[in-house]
Amino acid sequence: MKKYILSLLTCILLIPAFTTCNMLDEVNYGSPTTEDMLAKEQNVVLLVGQAYADVKWLHDHWGYWGVAALTADECVCPVRVPGEHWSDGGYWKRLNTHDWNEFADAFKNIWNTTIQGAVLCNKLLDALEGNKENMSEDFYNQYTAELKVLRSYYYYMLFDCFGRIPYLEVYEDVTEPLMEPQAVWAHLVACLEENAISLPIVTDGNRASFYGRCTQGMAYTLLARLYLNAESFGCTAENVNAVKRSKDAEISLLDEAGVNIASETDFYTNAVRCCDIVINSGAYSIDPDFFANFAIKNDNSKENIFVIVEEGSADFDYRDYAGSMSNKLRITMLSLHYCHQTTWNLIEKPWNGFCARPTFLDRYNKRDVRGPGDEGKGTLNEKRWGWFVGPIYDAKGEKQLKDENDTLANVRPEIESLNEATWNDGARMLKYEIDKTKTYKYCENDFVLFRYADVLWMKEEAILRGGAGVSGVNTADFQTMLKRAFAYESDPLAAYQAAYPTATTNLESILDERGREFAWENVRRRDLIRFGKFNDPKYVQYVTATDNYRRWFPIPYSVLEKGKRDEQGNPIWTQNFGY
Repeated sequence: MKKYILSLLTCILLIPAFTTCNMLDEVNYGSPTTEDMLAKEQNVVLLVGQAYADVKWLHDHWGYWGVAALTADECVCPVRVPGEHWSDGGYWKRLNTHDWNEFADAFKNIWNTTIQGAVLCNKLLDALEGNKENMSEDFYNQYTAELKVLRSYYYYMLFDCFGRIPYLEVYEDVTEPLMEPQAVWAHLVACLEENAISLPIVTDGNRASFYGRCTQGMAYTLLARLYLNAESFGCTAENVNAVKRSKDAEISLLDEAGVNIASETDFYTNAVRCCDIVINSGAYSIDPDFFANFAIKNDNSKENIFVIVEEGSADFDYRDYAGSMSNKLRITMLSLHYCHQTTWNLIEKPWNGFCARPTFLDRYNKRDVRGPGDEGKGTLNEKRWGWFVGPIYDAKGEKQLKDENDTLANVRPEIESLNEATWNDGARMLKYEIDKTKTYKYCENDFVLFRYADVLWMKEEAILRGGAGVSGVNTADFQTMLKRAFAYESDPLAAYQAAYPTATTNLESILDERGREFAWENVRRRDLIRFGKFNDPKYVQYVTATDNYRRWFPIPYSVLEKGKRDEQGNPIWTQNFGY
């Protein structure tokens, strides 16, 4: 991957650059002054682009995506025998059963990468503020807003995991007590409400220029998530309105930002409002082909609002070794069976690990394209489905393959047990298109973080929870979204309605539909928490630790161990309740 080399007196960076459009050209700026650098608008664009580098760590199985998926009902990683593959000292099993502790590597990785990204945003904001006179007011406002919204996204991911976090909006080396969840929520909401308006609205003309960057659509989608999940974060109208920007402030932070939360219902009304802003912008639309959003070349999707821009070339091996995080998308390797390499001409032998929890597949109708389908022919299936089950044949489709244990490769949805699953157990994720041309070692598909379909479903749920607004179920986009799930039927809408008759009118049915629609897209864990199902073993298969405090993860041991202490020797940062 090429890099941009930026030399600034206030910000010296050498990190993988944000890869989009003409930003891939290598630029050597020599040793200009900060004033010279920031006097040119194209340099500011490149500089701000550097702040996206840490987003790429969030979709790894050793990072945010791994814990979000494995602790929800959508994903499991059993120990496979023979060979005890994926044993790793019980690490994955503890995530599946919710019996984790503060020593888990993923928690440390999430903490470090999100804070690193947020600190870099603050550092760049400091540089822009110091050279504000060299930019036009509109230009300055747009790019400072972009950094503040991106910083909010980093903090949101950290907040979603740990609740109590070190939230800072300035570039200073200070250590304050961890901010409580309701205060973090109020700061994120205020920051987004104040800055979203300064971001560009996506159009067909500028879509490529702002691809993978923070836009109005991205900011209001994030706001909608914060409002919809407010109560699951422990927020009430009373405690969020008590939050002030500083101890000396006369009014609440939300009043200062113009946000009205008079009762808990207002959380949902505001969620509807933010969804409507995205909907009415005209920037996005539902693709009639569900799988188009996850294609190898999915940068033309008008449904994807915010993505991680991937570069899957085989000649790039940054930190490519077992047990390490990667800033490359590796869903293909994580999930597919070992024998898929032979059938589909893959560069890398898949790792035969992550799969669907069996009860999760029960939520799919057999003709729903997002599920495993009902063909049962495995690699000989004539249609595309969201999950893979069935026999694996050779590349010519003539002979069923055997694994190295001389066992026929035949993936089944069932799992023998978490401790002794076979190599064939568990349906494999297939909605991201597989490269069968031996072009990419990693996934070239851009990883979807925010999708327009989520906006439409969040709005309907917020209304059902009491938010003021007009349902959009009968709009063209919503109907397209329902129909495409049964694209192989002669009357797709009728098939959807027959399969899921209460999907748009019943809250628990919406939870099931969100599972089908957004599997492995970083939303399921928070959805389950919001619906009170996260620690329910009747809903989330294999869960054994049902304590409510586990809705937050423990602050990593390494973070607390190295933390600063006050004058009396007491740690300034303390562990979350229950751990």
